[in-house]
Amino acid sequence: MRYELFIGLRYLRARRREAFISLITLISTAGVAIGVMTLNITLAIMTGFEEDLRDRILGFNPHVLVWSDAGAVEDYPAVLDRVRSVPGVARAAPFIYAQLMLATPENVQGVLVRGITPSGEGAVDLAPHMLEGTVERLAEHYAVPLGEGRGATVKLPGIIVGVELARELGVAVGDTVNVASPIGKAAQAGAAPRIKQFVVVGRFNAGMPEYDSGLAYVSLADAQRLYGLGEAVSGIEVRVIDLYQASAVAARIAAVLGAPFRARDWMQANHNLFAALKMQKTVYFIVLLLIVLVAAFTIVATLIMVVMEKRKDIAVLKSMGAPSAGIGRIFVFKGLIIGAVGTLLGNLGGYAGCWALARYHFIELPKDVFFVSTVPVKMYPEYFLAVTVASLVMCWLATIYPARQAARLVPVDIIRYE
Repeated sequence: MRYELFIGLRYLRARRREAFISLITLISTAGVAIGVMTLNITLAIMTGFEEDLRDRILGFNPHVLVWSDAGAVEDYPAVLDRVRSVPGVARAAPFIYAQLMLATPENVQGVLVRGITPSGEGAVDLAPHMLEGTVERLAEHYAVPLGEGRGATVKLPGIIVGVELARELGVAVGDTVNVASPIGKAAQAGAAPRIKQFVVVGRFNAGMPEYDSGLAYVSLADAQRLYGLGEAVSGIEVRVIDLYQASAVAARIAAVLGAPFRARDWMQANHNLFAALKMQKTVYFIVLLLIVLVAAFTIVATLIMVVMEKRKDIAVLKSMGAPSAGIGRIFVFKGLIIGAVGTLLGNLGGYAGCWALARYHFIELPKDVFFVSTVPVKMYPEYFLAVTVASLVMCWLATIYPARQAARLVPVDIIRYE
């Protein structure tokens, strides 16, 4: 063992008359541990909120959206085959969307109605969010009585609505809703909007009010008939293999299809939201790092007092031939040991706190404010590593001034006056 490290470890063990210095050492170690623990838990919670929000958004939006500047995509099977041939594409499916009116005797709501492939093989996976029914039920038509006392029935297509939209319209699974569409040839000719009845075959819960109250799904074929598009679609939605390579896949799709087609990935579509979350996480990291900075100042105070207390020892070491750099390293090692122990305890405490939050969910959030009921936690080793490096660097910087002061002590002056 290097003599600098050996002496630094010895200085951590206090004699009775140095109990006050030992108390400050413990306070410094605890300050570093609390700062590191708080920082790790905060980053894990912020990451959990970010990823939960991302998963909810991507549960109802494709990774890559492809559309044509010329309008509806007429020969979409050929376009679909070319998109599926692009490396990195996992699934691709056509879609139709438009703003329509849903009406019941209780209420009228304007919503975004999306026409999707009901086979469940599309780029958007609704299954994890379904409360009642399945996406596959959109492929069927359902017999509904024409009215009381009539005995005749009519076949109606199915529609899936959000839980908030179902509540506002006053409908449940099996009820009918009227869908009014001003889109299509009838509207262009100045005719009245077309109205068609649908049967509610399912309800989904996204946990986000803008989706739960403003989104509905029908089958692709029913949407084509409703909008008067014939065999055309609005575009192609794509799910990629690697979520974070969506931008590169979108660029490849745009290059393969060429003009007038365009492709936009999920990060571009939600750039402002995720940029704000990233900035918020960075601000929290910087602010909470100030806790470690305060602990680093206590390390400075501790080392300065140790230098003053060990002036005679320093003089003896220098008289025996210890270089000034070696004397400085003694106090650098002492400060780094304090920082390393505090950082280790903080990492262990942060991991335990995150595990407890994820396992027992003892912190509940108001559902009318947040889109989750408990605090989401997501831990990544790289975040723990970043906090560890930042903490150790600050503790190392805190040792520089006391170490330089110790290295500058002149043995003759110390022996003369003490």
